[in-house]
Amino acid sequence: MTLALHARTFSCDEGKPVVVVLHGLFASSDNLLTLCKHLATTHEVHALDLRNHGQSPQHASMRYSDMADDVLGYMDANKLACVSLVGHSMGGKTCMKVALQSPQRVSQMIVADIAPVKYAPGHSDIIAGLEVLDNEVLTSRKQADKKLADYIDTPSVRQFLLKSLRRDAAGIYRFRFNLKGIVANYNNVIGTLDSAGAYPGPVLFISGQFSNYILPKYRPQTLALFPAAQIKVINGTTHWLHAEKPETFNAICTRFLLNEG
Repeated sequence: MTLALHARTFSCDEGKPVVVVLHGLFASSDNLLTLCKHLATTHEVHALDLRNHGQSPQHASMRYSDMADDVLGYMDANKLACVSLVGHSMGGKTCMKVALQSPQRVSQMIVADIAPVKYAPGHSDIIAGLEVLDNEVLTSRKQADKKLADYIDTPSVRQFLLKSLRRDAAGIYRFRFNLKGIVANYNNVIGTLDSAGAYPGPVLFISGQFSNYILPKYRPQTLALFPAAQIKVINGTTHWLHAEKPETFNAICTRFLLNEG
C-alpha cells in the first residue's frame, strides 16, 4: 500500500532541477533543513517524511520496497518525472531502492553514510530508551532528556532523537515517529538491498571518516548494484557527517548535483 508522504518544499521556481531529500531512521525532514536550504539556491527541493516518521502516515509494513513506492507515489502526485535523490542512512537506502526499482526516474543520486548491505543490529540502547519514554507522561524536553540519558551517553544523539518530540493539545510531549512500527520492522531497516538489475547512473557515496557504515569490504556488493559509484570521505566526522561538518557536506552535494566534480 502506497502512502501519501508529508513534504516540505523549497524554491519551487519553474525551470530549476528537482532534488528529493530523504532523512534517516528516527529522524524527519526537519533534520536536513540546513542541507535543503543550501540546495534551494540552485534546485527545487522536496524534503519528505518517510512512512512512520515525522508527519507522514504510519503503517505496519516498512520494507524498502514500501518506502520506495511511497517516494515514487509522491513523485507521480507532484508530476516529477525524473529527479536527483539525496538520502542519509535509512533515507540513503531508500534512495538506492527507488533507483533500482525505477532507474528512469532518477538522474543522479547522493547516498550519505550507508551501503546496500545488511548490518548487525546497533540501536539496542536507543530503542530501549525510547520504549521507556514511549510509556511515560512527558511534560518537558528536560524530563525526556534526563530519562534518555540512562540509556544514551552522547548528548548529541539524545538531542537528535528529542527533535522528534512534539507537544500535544494537552501539553504532553510525544514522539512523531511510530516506534512500535519501526521496532517491528527493524530487521528490514538494517537488511540488504536486493535487485535483479543495477542502476547505471551517477552515484556519490559520502562517508564519515570515523563511521563504519561504508567499509572497503562492501565495495563489491555496492559496485554490483551501482557500477558508476564514486566515494568521498569527510575527515573528522562520524555517521552524522551532515550535522558535524555541514558546510563541507553541503558543498560536496552541490558540486555533484551540478556536475562540477
